[in-house]
Amino acid sequence: MTAIPYALLRPLLFCLDAEAAHDLTLEALARTQRTPLAWAYGTRLVSDPVTVAGLRFPNRVGLAAGLDKNARCIDALGAMGFGFVEVGTVTPRAQPGNPKPRMFRLPQAQALINRLGFNNEGLAAFVANVQRSSFRASGRVLGLNIGKNASTPIAQAADDYLLGLDAVYPHADYVTVNISSPNTHHLRELQSDAALDALLARLDERRTALRRTHGRQVPLFVKIAPDLDETQVGLIAHSLLRHGMDGVIATNTTLARDAVHGMPNAAESGGLSGAPLLQPSNQVVRQLRHALGKDFPIIGVGGILSAQDAISKIQAGADLVQIYTGLIYQGPELVYRSAQAIRAHRQQVVG
Repeated sequence: MTAIPYALLRPLLFCLDAEAAHDLTLEALARTQRTPLAWAYGTRLVSDPVTVAGLRFPNRVGLAAGLDKNARCIDALGAMGFGFVEVGTVTPRAQPGNPKPRMFRLPQAQALINRLGFNNEGLAAFVANVQRSSFRASGRVLGLNIGKNASTPIAQAADDYLLGLDAVYPHADYVTVNISSPNTHHLRELQSDAALDALLARLDERRTALRRTHGRQVPLFVKIAPDLDETQVGLIAHSLLRHGMDGVIATNTTLARDAVHGMPNAAESGGLSGAPLLQPSNQVVRQLRHALGKDFPIIGVGGILSAQDAISKIQAGADLVQIYTGLIYQGPELVYRSAQAIRAHRQQVVG
């Protein structure tokens, strides 16, 4: 448990506009990390080590990309008990993202809608922040998530991803290629068969060169959308295997609104996250596991609001899980409870 229960803070944060509360929280975390004040949100790390994609994770619960786009709060977020933290999405050049307002709560559904649009300060600032962090030195795993600028034509998207890979490779334990945000125009077209093949071929070629230059292999993951049918998932799985990708993250936010129809803010455009995403994302995880076989690394993300939700991701076929919206609704205690529950579940299955 944290020193200051999140249940006391959440009503205050929820009085603010969603993005204002987000920014205020990140600013507080950035100022207090690596100081004695981090005790306020620090949570004991659950030990449940596992090796995935050649990396040793202290436990199976991580932070999903999107919360800390500029990598300002890595150490503070790590103090919340995550076995791994993923930051970004970062684009080569700084960009403001989409016009405000662009982030909306749906408390009745324990959900969020965002259309932030990869707002970030660019690669140089991102890498500088990563270098200041001590998280990796503590033995935990850091993922760096890369994307393309909104102004870059989709036909030239691979150039942006290669710039991102070059910059973050020396500082990452793994790199995630984000081709599934619904908030960058045409980005999800990169999930189509031919486009994905072309992109992954270029990334694999560049990764080979970077491995020789830096003398280390950095796993490459691809993050996909939940709004795919089984045939599309199968084609993506085939491309991941053909181009030697090291893992897949399933899933990003959804464009579907069936589960929140009629609720305040439900008609806002953007990606829906939170509880309504649990079953759709679990379905994609199951389909991926079937298509990829038992050993291919899968990180399951989407809709984890309880320890049982986290277990459901593992049961669907995920090796690891990530949390984002659940942290906003439940606080750091969710990290500890989820990691404990997954450990107990796996011990029971093995036993």
